[in-house]
Parts: sequence; structure tokens; C-alpha cells
Amino acid sequence: MKTLIILGVVGPWQVVLIVAALLLFVGGKKIPQLMKGIGEGMREFKNAKDGNKEENSPENPK
Repeated sequence: MKTLIILGVVGPWQVVLIVAALLLFVGGKKIPQLMKGIGEGMREFKNAKDGNKEENSPENPK
């Protein structure tokens, strides 16, 4: 008997649980800062992967 495992399927209840856990662990006031940090990290990773230098970074102002 084969077992089929479907990964990557996230339903609405899983999203609610993730958001509730995030609010519990981080707190409502820290979430915007957390999302900003994640976005900056993803941007830096993408730029490093592509070999691009970020033009508007604090180290390299226009």
C-alpha cells in the first residue's frame, strides 16, 4: 500500500495557527519590525546570489 504525502498544502486553519503563534511569540508591536527584517534579509540574499550590489544601501548612498 502506497502512502501519498502532499507537502506544501497550507489551509486556512494552518494560517490561523501560524499567525496566532507568531503573535504569541513575538507580540503585535514587533511584527512590522520582524517583517521588515525578513524582507531586507531576502533582498540581501537575492542580491548576493545574483552578484548585484544594492545601489541605495546605507553604505553606498547615491
